[in-house]
Amino acid sequence: MPYEFYYWPGIQGRGEFVRLALEAAGAPYVDVARGRGAGRGVKGLMSMLEGAAAPQTPFAPPFLRDGAVVVSHVANILHYLGPKLGLAPKDEAGRIFANGLQLTITDLVAEVHDTHHPISTDLYYEDQKKEAKARTDAFLRHRAPKYLGYFERVLTDNPAGPAHAVGGDLTTVDLSLFQVWAGLAYAFPHAFADAGKRYPGVAAVAASVAQLPNVAAYLASDRRIPFNESGVFRCYPELDQAPASAGRRKS
Repeated sequence: MPYEFYYWPGIQGRGEFVRLALEAAGAPYVDVARGRGAGRGVKGLMSMLEGAAAPQTPFAPPFLRDGAVVVSHVANILHYLGPKLGLAPKDEAGRIFANGLQLTITDLVAEVHDTHHPISTDLYYEDQKKEAKARTDAFLRHRAPKYLGYFERVLTDNPAGPAHAVGGDLTTVDLSLFQVWAGLAYAFPHAFADAGKRYPGVAAVAASVAQLPNVAAYLASDRRIPFNESGVFRCYPELDQAPASAGRRKS
């Protein structure tokens, strides 16, 4: 049976990291909230949150149902799916390291979100623009370089070579690095105009992922929701001004 994937229908958001893994592997899945009919649409998603998944009720999307198993949180979902889809290292040490990298990406995505919602998700961006500008300035100057510099080092240190984050084959981490790279380029086109020169390893991984046949077909299809100003990666020109220069800061 196809996997049942649950996430909001109008945005890429955090759910896109899971969609990319399913698409790259050519795995059959149903994007439930984007479907129609019984158990589909946003009503189908909400029913799972309101008790239909009990006793495995997730807190929030994204989550995935595989038969009797319900898995929530992006890193947890990818840790579960990776071996099933052939997108995980075969050794335990490699899988644990890959999961750690995925959790680091989760932290990065949370910081990206906080550039436009630094006070509260219950407030509109327009209600916290001053704070968002300050938060974005700090993110672009210090946090983004720290994260991307770390992943650049991970690629350089990979004994199998810099084509992949872990081992010598494609994993969910490579796919997620592509999504982060594409999202940052969309959200901050000015600040990341020369990012390929500063982080050539990450740029190369992102480019290679985009050229994978299944991924390329997905990106060209209507299944790939365009970036927009309702998702995690948002393009507000007034925030895209600070130079992305590194600095020493506490993690």
